[in-house]
Amino acid sequence: MSTLRTHDDTWDIATSVGSTAVMVAAARASETASADPLIRDPYARLLVAGAGTGVWEMLLDDTLVDKVEAIDPEIAAVYHHMRNYQAVRTHFFDAYFTDAVESGIRQIVILASGLDSRAYRLDWPAGTTVYEIDQPKVLAYKEQTLAANDVTPAAQRRTVAIDLRQDWPAALIAAGFDPAAPTAWLAEGLLMYLPADGQDRLFEQITALSAPGSRIAAETAGNHRSDERREQMSDRFNKIAETLGLTQTVDIQDLIYQDEDRAVVRTWLDEHGWQANAQPSTAEMRRLNRWVEVPMGDDSDAFSEFVTAVRC
Repeated sequence: MSTLRTHDDTWDIATSVGSTAVMVAAARASETASADPLIRDPYARLLVAGAGTGVWEMLLDDTLVDKVEAIDPEIAAVYHHMRNYQAVRTHFFDAYFTDAVESGIRQIVILASGLDSRAYRLDWPAGTTVYEIDQPKVLAYKEQTLAANDVTPAAQRRTVAIDLRQDWPAALIAAGFDPAAPTAWLAEGLLMYLPADGQDRLFEQITALSAPGSRIAAETAGNHRSDERREQMSDRFNKIAETLGLTQTVDIQDLIYQDEDRAVVRTWLDEHGWQANAQPSTAEMRRLNRWVEVPMGDDSDAFSEFVTAVRC
């Protein structure tokens, strides 16, 4: 179970689960600025720079990995692996949306959208509506930051400012969502922050709103490392942060639900009216030549799968 979560906790972009969106955007910004980027997110740096989380903004420093390597080479490899993983994950789900709109889908829902900028940066066909669901303060930060920099959406964008533990289906429909139209759903960087029953409930709600031909893509929770290994890695990260003078406001491991009863996403979908496929993230990283050897590289349970499915 998570040690910092409660049933009614909330956050903005600089605290708790909200701050993890800054980490992910920082990885996208670093990848975009690299010599041979796998993905391009021209808005990620803007969104990270003003977030006020401290430690995650440091990921924009091109010399950070070199500094970390001088302290702990294995942890430097983990940083490099993390950036590569985020690039591969983004690439995979970008392609998912490209395939979805090519099939004729024009209704998109991004769950717990955080600092996702796909509504702004992807090439959406005319008539596409992108719904973003997240905490009110998170959505407000993104919208205000991009508007202040004259960035406008590339599709019709509608925000649904609500916690996913509340009645978000009613709020989504109130925002104009049509349950009779095929939808492409995305649950990226989300399931690990839900308990097992919360994950089941989320998929039940999505299924109830999904017309035949709808699609879903999800990143599984993964990260089932032993308590001993998690503690060892946390201690090493803390030592590096202290040495470099970085302020850590939260340990991500404390936000994640390590729930042994969590359903296997592909199996759940197959049993509830979907046809699902799962791609191990490790295989996708290797396919794209982005795999980095890391201390937990031999532990398959520590890594997620990218699951896609079509509603029957």
